[in-house]
Formats: sequence, structure tokens, C-alpha cells
Amino acid sequence: MLGERNRKVLFAVIQCYMNAPGPVGSRVVTKKFSFGLSPATIRNIMSDLEEMGYLRQPHTSAGRIPTDSGYRLYVDTLITGKDYVNDELLLELYKRLETLNKDINYFHDRASKVLSSLSNYIGIIMSPKTGMTTLNKIELLKYRKNQVAVILFTDEAMIRNKVVSIDPEISQKDLNRISGYINSEFAGFTVEEIRRIVLNEMSEERNICDSLISEALKICRNVFSSAEGDIYVSGLSEMLDLPDFCDIDRIRLLLKTIEDKHLIVELLDKISASDGTQVFIGSENPIDEMKNFSMVISTYNEGSKPVGAIGLIGPRRMNYLKAISIVDMTANYISNILLDR
Repeated sequence: MLGERNRKVLFAVIQCYMNAPGPVGSRVVTKKFSFGLSPATIRNIMSDLEEMGYLRQPHTSAGRIPTDSGYRLYVDTLITGKDYVNDELLLELYKRLETLNKDINYFHDRASKVLSSLSNYIGIIMSPKTGMTTLNKIELLKYRKNQVAVILFTDEAMIRNKVVSIDPEISQKDLNRISGYINSEFAGFTVEEIRRIVLNEMSEERNICDSLISEALKICRNVFSSAEGDIYVSGLSEMLDLPDFCDIDRIRLLLKTIEDKHLIVELLDKISASDGTQVFIGSENPIDEMKNFSMVISTYNEGSKPVGAIGLIGPRRMNYLKAISIVDMTANYISNILLDR
């Protein structure tokens, strides 16, 4: 167990390093914090913290910087003590989000911008997985000779659009019949349930009497083939202003990782069984490509069921107090929106 005095010095080094990304010396800690300790005593404590693995010295005669283990102890203390709750930040966040929730389809994109603007990190939101949403109704509109625009309305007040290929001989009147059939058969089912039913129907080796029903099943198979949600990312320009990201190759790797949707889906699956906001610091990240960064992420729920995720991506020396507060409060806010709809 780390003694109280050592813990205070460790947290002081972390806070100094968050404010200015350079090795922190004992004199800096002495000037900024009233511990009643001499620079020599603080220097000895910092040396002990280095031996314990909480600090490291980039080069001889330099000050110390936190390790991932040091950050972990700091973050665990914040979360356990609920020290991240910030009433002023909460008020500002809710004020911005309240203007967005009238249209859930635009909410996620704009909310990711709110996350990044308040934190100066990358805001990332995954909308509810399509497979977890419940079909309210479907509309089919002839788009081109062999294409139809499919509009899905869900019970969660979301609208999804997709263009799929159809038999060019099918008319709008036929499409109206098909949408009527789908609505009567599948309204109230989740998209994932519909997908399983349709795959089962399509695999049965029998003739379907009504050719339009056959076409309806084909349309359903195309529309409901993917159960993943959309990913919204904002704030790269804010991150580029941080001194931690002068390495353009590191930024390229981050962008490639974010654009690779299955990696984010993989991360969501890893955290979906856990409650509350989680923090992955550097080497702790479950995705190898993210090990140069820290991420604060949380699922948000529809009732008790996790359906999406929100998070902030930043440098290891990110302001965890602020980031945890923003992510935690935003996740709760989105969960409440889905509960009320």
C-alpha cells in the first residue's frame, strides 16, 4: 500500500505533468503544493515512487514523469471517491445537449462535437447497434429502375436509410404491398430478430407461393444484414494542437484505428458487460493500435441493455478528472433520452 504522503507527491507530479508535458522536478512540486516538505524530502519520495514503478526518469538528472501504473492509481482514486463530479461542467454539458435531443438521428454526430469541444480531445460515439433497435415500420420508395430506397423507423425514434437492389420489374405498387407485408409480420421485432427469422426463411428449401413475399424476404436480408451502429468522431483538430501529437505518424495510426469500425465494435463488446465509465491508459488498451493513447469510455443503455458507447481519446497525460466527468454524464444523459422515448 502506498502511504498518504507518497500518494500526495505522486498525484502532485501527475497534475504538474498534465499542465506541462515535461519532466517534473522536486522544486516544482515544492513551489506548487504546500506539503511542508523540503525539496530534498520530495526528491527522495519521488525516487521511491520510481522504484515502485509509479514514476520514471526519462534521462539522468531530469525530473520524473508518470508511468501507466501511476496514472492507474490516480484514476482509481478519482473513480472510487467520485471526485470527478463537477456541477459547473454538468450544467454546461446538459445545456448543450438539451438543444440536440429533439432529433436523435443528428444527436450522435453533434454530441461527439460537444464532447471534443469541452475536453479538447477526440470525441467518439457509437450509435445504438441496429440489431438492438426495434422496427416500428418500413417504407419502400422506388429510387431507380433496379433500386429501392428503404426507410426504417424504429421504436427508439431513429430513422435509418439504405438503398438496395431489386428486380427492375417491381413497381411502386408492388413495393407498397411488400412494405405492408413486412410491417404486419415484423413490426415490434428487433432488427437482429428479423435478421434471424429471414435467414431461416430463406434457407428453407420450399417454394414461396407469392413472389412478392419472396422479394420481401430478399429486401429484408439486404437491409438487416448488418447489426453494427454508426460511429461519429470529432475533435482531431483539437488534438493536433496538443504538444503530445507533433508526431504525424502517431496521428495517422489513430485515424486508421478509428476508421476501422470493427475495432471499435470489438472494444464495445469488451466493455458492454461492465457498468459505469472505464479508463484505458496507454498499455492497458485492449486494442494494440491504441496503446499510445488513453481512452475514457462508457456504454449507454436502453433500459438495462447496453446499446451504444461514447468516449474520449487523448494523450496519456489527459485531464482524467474532466474526461471522466464528461463521459459519465453524457452516457447517463443519452440513456435517459432513450428511456423517455
